[in-house]
Amino acid sequence: MPLLEVQNLKKYFATQKAVDDISFTVNRGNIFGLLGPNGAGKTTLIRMITGIFYPDEGQITFDGRKFDPVNDVVHIGYMPEERGLYKKMKIGEQATYLAQLKGLSKKDAIAKIKEWFIKFEMQSWWTKKVEDLSKGMSQKLQFVTTVLHEPKLIILDEPFSGLDPVNSNLIKDEIYKLSQKGSTIIFSTHRMEQVEEICDHIILVNKGQKILDGTVKGVKNQFKENLFSIGFEHIPANLNGNPPFEMVGTKENAFIVKITDGHKPNDVLNYFLQQQSGIISFNEILPSLNDIFIKLVEGTPLTRQFQAITA
Repeated sequence: MPLLEVQNLKKYFATQKAVDDISFTVNRGNIFGLLGPNGAGKTTLIRMITGIFYPDEGQITFDGRKFDPVNDVVHIGYMPEERGLYKKMKIGEQATYLAQLKGLSKKDAIAKIKEWFIKFEMQSWWTKKVEDLSKGMSQKLQFVTTVLHEPKLIILDEPFSGLDPVNSNLIKDEIYKLSQKGSTIIFSTHRMEQVEEICDHIILVNKGQKILDGTVKGVKNQFKENLFSIGFEHIPANLNGNPPFEMVGTKENAFIVKITDGHKPNDVLNYFLQQQSGIISFNEILPSLNDIFIKLVEGTPLTRQFQAITA
């Protein structure tokens, strides 16, 4: 049974369709990517899933029954992109207060906070105020306050914002661990390389509508364009006959080619073997999620993007 099901969700503001008939399913234990450009409707979706907004139409099912914002919100941890912390409050007191709001006793809250503070090397921060923290330090604190009550659903909106590479890896490792322990995670970001690395399943929304839904591997295979990289000891000076491909570009000692209709990878490989070209590698090029994102949002062909990179 999925942890979260969103069915035909709609939310309108005046004449703007912020969310226009979006449906998707998030399976238990998955790391689920919610992607889209600015203004696509991601934040409105998240606010409906967390009970901050009520949908105009549609239904949200949480843990097998209709979502009840009053009772179910305790099982959700939400880390917004904007800082949701009290600047004048001491860090230890604030983390304890937020944990108690999620149902933990003061004793249990302090014990769990100390565990997380030791893990993230935050022990000396207890009496500091949020306003004294750097952006990266406050991001670590906000992550801890989001997950320490061990929610069933964790929603992370740009969780790596302001973090250096070391702390980004620290947070990323904890995301994996939380998923392995059974938490379901919705991960929203503009950084596609992080999505490729972290997420099991993604949806892409644009102008309030869902335009893509699938596993990361499935989506990349769906949009592949028969592009291959062929590496040589020495780049051939001339190509004889009628090659079974179109030349897209060159990169170091490699040709980037697109196999023409009616031909297969073996045809390309046999062609270069007949040329006695000294092939040392032959690899299919799958589009990155960033390429696919640009193609769907801006309408730029993937091949043209690759030509621009290799030019």
